[in-house]
Amino acid sequence: MTPVTYLRADSSAAAIALGAADGHRLLGGGTNLIDLMRKGVEQPAVLVDVSGLAAPITEAADGSLVIGAAARNSDVAAHPLVRARYPMLARAILAGASAQIRNMATVGGNLMQRTRCVYFADAAGSRCNKRVPGSGCDALGGFTRYHAILGASPACIATHPSDMAVALVALDARLHLAGADGVRSVALANFHQLPGDSPEVETMLAPGEMILAVELPPVQPMRSTYRKVRDRASYAFALVSVAAGIVVEDGRIADVRIAVGGVAAKPWRAARAEASLRDGPASVEAFVQAAQAELAQADPLPGNAFKVQLAERTLVAVLTDLAGGDA
Repeated sequence: MTPVTYLRADSSAAAIALGAADGHRLLGGGTNLIDLMRKGVEQPAVLVDVSGLAAPITEAADGSLVIGAAARNSDVAAHPLVRARYPMLARAILAGASAQIRNMATVGGNLMQRTRCVYFADAAGSRCNKRVPGSGCDALGGFTRYHAILGASPACIATHPSDMAVALVALDARLHLAGADGVRSVALANFHQLPGDSPEVETMLAPGEMILAVELPPVQPMRSTYRKVRDRASYAFALVSVAAGIVVEDGRIADVRIAVGGVAAKPWRAARAEASLRDGPASVEAFVQAAQAELAQADPLPGNAFKVQLAERTLVAVLTDLAGGDA
């Protein structure tokens, strides 16, 4: 590992000032960044520890919930307001990693974690446009079981690994981003970027900015859940995951929210499926039609073509359960 200087920020202002310098990286729980440093993928000169910053989880006057970026994942999942109002978020967090990692990982760090593509992590032996722009993508033509079927490009087919982010996108979460020019609010659905020709640009975070908080808007009561399909029962990334919420009135869908994980370089908001379902019947036939409408744009590779059918079946199963059973 390359020698690194360790600094500890005692305020968000100090973190912004220290983190803006070239070669400086913000350090939350370290569950992703330190791992990548060991593998030689990340080589920061200075680590700025922000894990000790205040991490309140507070209810705003309008009923929204504001979660500090330094809040631990396990604390968010256990919070009474999260469990009562946003159960899909609590379930998504508990589906991720292990209890030990959830106790260390922070909300901001979770959203900033990088892909777990095996070629990205192989700094010594594989080409990767995320690590070295323009070098090529060895995943193409390689092992693609975990790779993208939506929104990929010839430059990169990696997927975003976060479970939490999928639920947050379905819940219309917004990020408070703080920088030298102040604080701005952006939709989490727009924060992570599809690869296009520049897969090294993974988020819309500007130089010198940091995630200050996540804001969850008030939501009407709805049945909701998070379902993750993976190769192992624990400590495995999603092949496909679905965060969904649904409101059924008189047999028709009054409101629906769907996001899919494990299929793209960002949590995938299933806008086409939602549009197909809204104001329509809460039936299996409608759920199948909606899933197919969303996945019609899929462009799988031979190694992950199974994901198309897997995503369809998972989405239909989740919606069917929510429409007719307990969430």
